[in-house]
Amino acid sequence: MMKINKKVEYALMALKHLSVQNSLPNEQGAHVCKDGVHPLTSAREICDQYGTPFDTVAKVMQVMNAHDILKSVKGIKGGYYLNKSLHDITYMQLVRMIEGKEDLGSVCQSQKGMCELFHKCNIVTPVDQLNKKLNSFLETLTIHELLLGTEFNHDHEKQEKINILAADLKSEAL
Repeated sequence: MMKINKKVEYALMALKHLSVQNSLPNEQGAHVCKDGVHPLTSAREICDQYGTPFDTVAKVMQVMNAHDILKSVKGIKGGYYLNKSLHDITYMQLVRMIEGKEDLGSVCQSQKGMCELFHKCNIVTPVDQLNKKLNSFLETLTIHELLLGTEFNHDHEKQEKINILAADLKSEAL
């Protein structure tokens, strides 16, 4: 099973949240960019919505801002909005950006170094081939396909919109 780094996971959560926010009708009093078009979302809003750690989410959003996936608006009513279509970002581009590495290493290598069984292992080649095929797929998988495409999403999409609308109504009531 492929492991997803927590930072990448938080980046995906933020991108999906921002994408869904962009698709909702603009409500009276919502924080929007000066152009009046882009709804703004803060790192705090995302953390409150999903129970994620603020510092890590804020750093991940800053990285995506630095790479022009997001744009930030400073100020008390500031926040972030999507600056780039999720159709134009692949999963592997996002992983490299968030992890800050071009080379993501060998499947037989960990932080401690090469696996001690590497030289005697009888599955190095098939595992390496599997890794190459997975990476090839992930190089072409867009963030839009992953987060919003029908192949990967079913009932969760409807529930997420309901959750966002409920949170918006709750914040308006306060």
